[in-house]
Amino acid sequence: MSGSGGAGAPAGPAPPAQEEGMTWWYRWLCRLSGVLGAVSCAVSGLFSCITIHPLNIAAGVWMIMNAFILLLCEAPFCCQFVEFANTVAERVDRLRSWQKAVFYCGMAVIPIVMSLTLTTLLGNAVAFATGVLYGLSALGKKGDAISYARIQQQKQQADEEKLAETVEGEL
Repeated sequence: MSGSGGAGAPAGPAPPAQEEGMTWWYRWLCRLSGVLGAVSCAVSGLFSCITIHPLNIAAGVWMIMNAFILLLCEAPFCCQFVEFANTVAERVDRLRSWQKAVFYCGMAVIPIVMSLTLTTLLGNAVAFATGVLYGLSALGKKGDAISYARIQQQKQQADEEKLAETVEGEL
């Protein structure tokens, strides 16, 4: 960590989550929902594979793969047997929140499109909710009422000045 040459480049793009105004507890909430989404995907994926319908089996396999990817991205310590787990987790941490949201929601929708059953809906609900949480963090904080009132007052004053100029121009 003392070397600034090699460590400076990866550390530069790494904190977009902090730049977007994500608090520590919201970051942990997103990670926790990702882990819970992985568990729900894995369990319901196993149940989806116990059938004779090929699309249900394909959706179940996809859900198990989603569970592995979610654990790999959100909790790499659970995948210590995978050599590239920390590398993947670092790259995912460098992604913006909206990119994570699109990735997680897209991963959760594919099994539902393959096989629309209660198992796939309930299994992917938490994984989809993880994407929604990341999407909400990409929107940012809600503005306070005072700054919103100032902006509205400035707009109103600008509109009144334009109206006064047009009235003077007609006279």
